[in-house]
Amino acid sequence: VHTRVIPLPSGPVVVSVSWTDEGVVVDSDVPVADSAELEVIVRRWLDLDADHTAVEAAFCSDELLAPLVTARPGLRVLGSVDGFETAVLTVLGQQVSLGAARTFGGRFVGAFGAAVDAEFLAFPDPASVAALSPEDIQKAVGLTTARAKTVHTLATAAANDLDLSWDADPVQFRRELLSLTGIGPWTADYLTVRILGDRDAFVPDDLVLKRALGVSSGKEAAALSEKWRPWRAYALFHLWTKEAFL
Repeated sequence: VHTRVIPLPSGPVVVSVSWTDEGVVVDSDVPVADSAELEVIVRRWLDLDADHTAVEAAFCSDELLAPLVTARPGLRVLGSVDGFETAVLTVLGQQVSLGAARTFGGRFVGAFGAAVDAEFLAFPDPASVAALSPEDIQKAVGLTTARAKTVHTLATAAANDLDLSWDADPVQFRRELLSLTGIGPWTADYLTVRILGDRDAFVPDDLVLKRALGVSSGKEAAALSEKWRPWRAYALFHLWTKEAFL
């Protein structure tokens, strides 16, 4: 069972998701008016509407991916319940270990999140983070000066006109992210997969991906990925998962 806070039009709610042989079960005291919105969020977050048979058929003859699909059929591409949250946590996790990223994320929410049902904290909204100073963020989370400034810059942009929703224009999404100091191609590529749900998006310069492919450059990784179109995001997650279980 995975329990977390999900933002809805009426406000943040605690939602528990469990997996059974029959499917995914969602448990929450969400208001009736928000129930349809919650279903949409969960389905996109957990990639429940994908045609995995088509994906696996495309990979079944691939020397590298076929064994991975056999090992983990139906592997999903993780989405996002809130674009701003995903973007900030991605920035906090840049160039640090997974453990450090978790620590930074926990500190960030602990310092700036709002209580929900006493036991949980909602991720802070862009306006509340933008109202802080980079020094506030740095001190609370333990970030470098540059990383704290990037978080603040991202929040300020999101509080104004940066669209971090799942239906944002892909070209504008990437262009505006890359215009922010401290956000480079890796982050923009990763967020295109996670937030926009682009199933052909890829993160060629990712260190773990390059290790999984046995290449030393993003250019080589991108070239290898061409044969996996239009499902490169699924190839990405299969390769990441393989490395995680080594």
